[in-house]
Amino acid sequence: MKSALRNAYYFTLSRYSLNPNPSLLHIVPFISTFPSLPSVLSRNHPFRSPLCATLMTGGDSDSPQTSPSLEKQFEKFRVQLEDSGSLRERIRAVVLEIESATRLMQASLLLVHQSKPIPEVLQKANSQINVLKDLYNKLAEVVRECPGQYYRYHGDWRSETQMVVSLLAFMHWLETGNLLMHTEAEEKLGLNNSDFALDLEDYLVGVCFMSNEMPRYVVNQVTAGDYDCPRNVLKFLTDLQAAFRMLNLRNDFLRKKFDSMKYDLRRVEEVYYDVKIRGLATTGDSVGDQGAQKI
Repeated sequence: MKSALRNAYYFTLSRYSLNPNPSLLHIVPFISTFPSLPSVLSRNHPFRSPLCATLMTGGDSDSPQTSPSLEKQFEKFRVQLEDSGSLRERIRAVVLEIESATRLMQASLLLVHQSKPIPEVLQKANSQINVLKDLYNKLAEVVRECPGQYYRYHGDWRSETQMVVSLLAFMHWLETGNLLMHTEAEEKLGLNNSDFALDLEDYLVGVCFMSNEMPRYVVNQVTAGDYDCPRNVLKFLTDLQAAFRMLNLRNDFLRKKFDSMKYDLRRVEEVYYDVKIRGLATTGDSVGDQGAQKI
C-alpha cells in the first residue's frame, strides 16, 4: 500500500516539473514527515523579532521619560539665550551708529594733516561730540535692562570706544597741549555713572592710539614751516611714556600698544634733531632736549 502511494507521488512530481531531478526525489518523503511550522511563519503572519515589534509599537510603556526638573531648567536656558540675543542685537544697532559718527569725526580731523586752520578743523569735529554723547546714553539705557551684565556685553562696543577716546584725546591736545583726563573723557561722553562708565583699559588704549598720530602730525607741521612743533610733541610724549611706566602692565593688548609708543617717540625725536641740527628750531627752550634725554 505504501509502495503504491509512493509511486503515485513520484508520478505527480514528474508530471508538473519541467526538468525533474530524480536525485532529489528521495528526500521528498522526509520533507513530508516534517511537522507543520508555527503559524507565525505563515504568509498571513510574517515573523517579527521582539525588538522590531517593540520599535514598531512605539516602545515599551515603561521606558524612562524626560525629567520635569531637567525640562524646566533647559526651558529657562532657552528663554535666557533668546533674551540675551535680542539685547545684543539692540546693542549692536547702537554701536553701528557710534561707528558712523566716529568715522565722520575722524574724517574731519584728517584735515589737520593738510595744514588746515586748527579752529576750523576742531569746529567740524566737535559737532559730532553731542551726537556721540546721545548715542552712549542710548547704549547705557539698553545695557541697564540687564543689571550687573556690563562686562558681559562690553566687548560689543570696546573697540569703538577706544577709537572715540583716541579722537577726543587728540582734539583736546590740539586745543590745550595737554592730555585728556579720564574724568574729562567720561564727561564728554556722558559716562560718569557707576553702572555704565568708561572702562579704564579702553581709556588707556585710546591714549596709545592717539600717540600713533603724533609722528605724522609732526612731519606735516614741519613741512608747513612750524619748526617748534617737534619739540612740543616730544615733551608731551616723553611725559606720557613716563606716566605709563608707573603701571604694571600685563602681556596683553594694552602692553603691546604701550610698547608701540616708544617707536612713536623715537620718530618724533628724529624729526626734532633734524630740525635742531639745521638750525630751524627756536632757541631759548631746552624742554625738548631734556625730554629726549629721558628716553
